[in-house]
Amino acid sequence: MRWDNLAAPPAEGAPERAAPATPPLPLALPGATVRTFDTPGFAGMTFYEVRAKSIINRVPGASRVPFEWTINPYRGCSHGCVYCLAGDTPILMADGSTKPISELEIGDRIYGTKRRGAYRRYVVTTVQAKWSTVKPAYRITLADGTTLVASGDHRFLSDRGWKYVTGSMHGSARRPYLTTSNRLIGTGRFTDGPKDSPDYRRGYVCGMVRGDANLSSYHYATGSVYRFRLALADEEALSRTERYLADAGIETTRFSFAPASAQRRAMAAIRTSRQCHIDAIKESIAWPESPSDDWRRGFLAGIFDAEGSCSRGIVRITNSDDDILDQIQRSLAHFGFQAVLEDRGLANRVRAIRLIGGITQRLRFFHLTDPAISRKRSIEGAALKCQAKLRVVSIEPLGLDLPLWDITTGTGDFIANGVVSHNCFARNTHTYLDLDAGADFDRKVIVKVNAGELVRRELAAPKWRGAHIAMGTNVDCYQRAEGRYALMPQIIAALRDFANPFSILTKGTLLLRDLPLLRQAAEVTRVGVSYSVGFVDERLWRAVEPGTPSPRRRLDAVRALTDAGFPVGVLMAPILPGLTDDDASIDATVAAIAAAGAASVTPLALHLRPGAREWYARWLGREFPHLVPRYRELYGSGSYAPQAYQRELTARVRIAARRHGLHRGERGDNRNLPEPPAPPAAEQLTLL
Repeated sequence: MRWDNLAAPPAEGAPERAAPATPPLPLALPGATVRTFDTPGFAGMTFYEVRAKSIINRVPGASRVPFEWTINPYRGCSHGCVYCLAGDTPILMADGSTKPISELEIGDRIYGTKRRGAYRRYVVTTVQAKWSTVKPAYRITLADGTTLVASGDHRFLSDRGWKYVTGSMHGSARRPYLTTSNRLIGTGRFTDGPKDSPDYRRGYVCGMVRGDANLSSYHYATGSVYRFRLALADEEALSRTERYLADAGIETTRFSFAPASAQRRAMAAIRTSRQCHIDAIKESIAWPESPSDDWRRGFLAGIFDAEGSCSRGIVRITNSDDDILDQIQRSLAHFGFQAVLEDRGLANRVRAIRLIGGITQRLRFFHLTDPAISRKRSIEGAALKCQAKLRVVSIEPLGLDLPLWDITTGTGDFIANGVVSHNCFARNTHTYLDLDAGADFDRKVIVKVNAGELVRRELAAPKWRGAHIAMGTNVDCYQRAEGRYALMPQIIAALRDFANPFSILTKGTLLLRDLPLLRQAAEVTRVGVSYSVGFVDERLWRAVEPGTPSPRRRLDAVRALTDAGFPVGVLMAPILPGLTDDDASIDATVAAIAAAGAASVTPLALHLRPGAREWYARWLGREFPHLVPRYRELYGSGSYAPQAYQRELTARVRIAARRHGLHRGERGDNRNLPEPPAPPAAEQLTLL
């Protein structure tokens, strides 16, 4: 959310100094109260106190975590990404069309990507947020002529992983960035769609009527009968034809042609029997002597809707009429498409024209012609393995600030003018607030000071149905700031009073402060508690998690909660490849978890989300440079370690758990014995 509401008033007599002007207030936090504290534990930290508009947030539907609702009293917004692209950048929609990013709406269905097997594949996702700002702009030009205008902070997927538009090899600006040796991933620039001109409409009607309509005249001694009928199962094509005919003054009547059955969809139809309309239709479908580009585009769209298919990524248009097949081939060749005629020697002489050139030409055909039937334009599941000429030719600063737009999607990416474009999460939530994902994440904390009252108000809302709420799943709700702001007692008390089930995942021992409230809540609802303990090596803890309680203190908290009657689950997370994934480290950690009385242990490998990825890479290169090649191998294609590595890691932890007598606790129905939250088995915990 944007923090455009009122700022919280300063606490009376608090031993801190208000700093409304220094450090500067991020642009996305108008009205926030800015504080710094003199105590050593908060040295160098800045707190932005805001009065949030809402607090119970729905988890994006595409997320792999097993809960739907969460509360985050600290951190900032629940979206990700920096501001990125020029407003006219075309985005690939789920129906195969394109739309400028500035015209997208929350809830729009678009294409993103997911890695499945050896390839990234196109998948449909939704726009979850959209915003804009003004930032210095850069023009990225690719070898095929594709141009993209973006901020220097935006990232694109290259043949060497995610790369920022600009960066540096040294200093605070060090990060992976695009160079002319990189090639972006995708199909390249989208083709402009056709104009809705009279010639395009005429061409579409010609293709549709010649391909799928019944147009006939019967002459008898007593008179003549004229008939036109077009019956289709696809409403989009039928409605377009009906509209184009009406624009030409040809009136038709809509009727139900065939009901749905187990084998086929319902069909509707349009018809007319007036001679003047039949004559007008015949005139409109006559072959033009010199077809215009608009007519050819319309004809290809109409004949594809009528007789075309796209199966297993192959576009075909079938017909038995020589003139129609010839017109298809000449129109495709006119626009530079390559196609072959497939003749299987059928008795009815039906042949197929097959488009070649892979998904690049497939998308170009759809965008150039704009067929009406969206189901035929689907590319879902197609692999991003085309060999488009997408080498970066130049990256030029435009020398001016431009309005730039960004969106958040369920997959964390989207397709911008034919290339894979990123939006971010976790550490990068701070970039949405004009803060960076590195030092700012650690030193600038957003505090929703009205969290307690918001929880009560939202739990009392008639639309709330008492769903389980997970806390600490993104940023720890028991981080050090909780010791000063004490937001969690208010939140837990509200959940208790409304008997709303909840769970907490934390690394903070401050949770024990709220043990009486947790016990009270457990009397009326289910309360789950989990601790994150990835390893017990104190030296490594000081290097990797210096702001958290030590692993031993966390395990002491597990023991205290267990003694209080809570079955505590421990997420053995994050397990760091090359650092804490050896047998000795796993055995020592599992043994300590078992000794603390934990009810279960769930191993989770390190998850390197964008933002966290760059921060961790800098730390790894500085502290353990010999491990950099291994991390490139494990995380070179995404945020997650390979499935084979995860499975092997899980198996080794399970063996250690059995060896130390640690078995997952049975889930009961006793409210006085709250169950731990279900572990996010398909997710990996971010280090941050």
